[in-house]
Amino acid sequence: MHRLRAAIGFALPLLLSSPLAQAADAPAFGVLLQQSLARAPILLEQQANVEAARLDAAQSRHWLNPRLDAQAEDLGAPGSGGQSPRQSTYSISQPLELGGKRASRIAVSDRESDVAEARRREAQIAWAARLAVAYGTVEAAQARRRVAGDELARASDDLRAARAQVEAGKEAAVRVAQAEAGAAAARGAERAAAADLTQALEELSALVGAQERFTGISASLFGTAPVRGMAADESPALRVAQSERDASEARLQVEERRWIPDLSVTAGVRRYAWTSQSGYVVGLSASIPLFDRNRDAVAAARQRVQAADARVLAARLEASAARRSAQAQLEAAEGQLEAAIEGERACAEGYRLGRIGYDAGRTSLVELLFARRAWSEAQRSTIDARLARVRSLAALAQVEGRLAFGETQ
Repeated sequence: MHRLRAAIGFALPLLLSSPLAQAADAPAFGVLLQQSLARAPILLEQQANVEAARLDAAQSRHWLNPRLDAQAEDLGAPGSGGQSPRQSTYSISQPLELGGKRASRIAVSDRESDVAEARRREAQIAWAARLAVAYGTVEAAQARRRVAGDELARASDDLRAARAQVEAGKEAAVRVAQAEAGAAAARGAERAAAADLTQALEELSALVGAQERFTGISASLFGTAPVRGMAADESPALRVAQSERDASEARLQVEERRWIPDLSVTAGVRRYAWTSQSGYVVGLSASIPLFDRNRDAVAAARQRVQAADARVLAARLEASAARRSAQAQLEAAEGQLEAAIEGERACAEGYRLGRIGYDAGRTSLVELLFARRAWSEAQRSTIDARLARVRSLAALAQVEGRLAFGETQ
């Protein structure tokens, strides 16, 4: 019984920590994006800010609360004819927002809600671009590991061929040493590629807050076609700047109306102690803008609007420049990818012909090893070009205000 418990205690942690118990492939990018949009901490923060701004806008639509006053006069004063001169007054005052004060107050809350929504959208777009690059990095790491595995297999084949040539007396013994060195280098490269893949998967898992560790990806971003024809004004940074400018304009209107007198209407009842009868009280009260007409605050608000106008202009120029730059980078990446694919095709054919020539005794081992390494380098260059294209597509989507690889419009 004790041995059984000991065996269970030893095996249970292994089962819980085993890859089969915790590992899983990452879903397709579109699915992973939607999942992460709902649970990424930075996006949850922005969503909370949007909800808070919406509630502030709803709060701004409430009317100001009335005020209840109770006042007792002539307490302890000498009576007249045995009657108390005490008077008790009960009144309600309702402040009124004149001159568009209420409308301007509501407008400020609405514009601040628009700012929060624009910032949330900006955060979503930046997050999608970051996630796309991380997803593409995993795909590139997987491809590099496959290339390293194929390179190791080819190196092993070349080693066996070199040994056969040496045993047949067609090559010197040093050729075996050269082939063994190449195979050892291929093994080291395969291990390094496996470690890079593990790191990329861990970073992707941590980025999306996955409960299970990813062991791979189930779809590809490398073959995604670019989306063109979006307007530069869709830049999220420009939308944020425009919404902030509108909010500054709304605050200016509030400051321009602040000097308008605050008016309150009062209605109540006054009770006379000596007659036990009551009279009515009606009144108006207003502030007098004698010393403060809020001129400096209005001027300051106008300066803030001018500053916001400058930020909009800068954001528009930056958006146009960023869009042109992203398009140029995408065109360059696509051209680089075409050249890399063509180079890989040529290197593959070169290795094929070199291997045939070596088996026939017409090509040296050094030439064969060089051709093999050239093919592997060409494959890695193609992978790098595909990843650069993913980065360019993500950057273009970000400056155009789209979720990278997540929507077409």
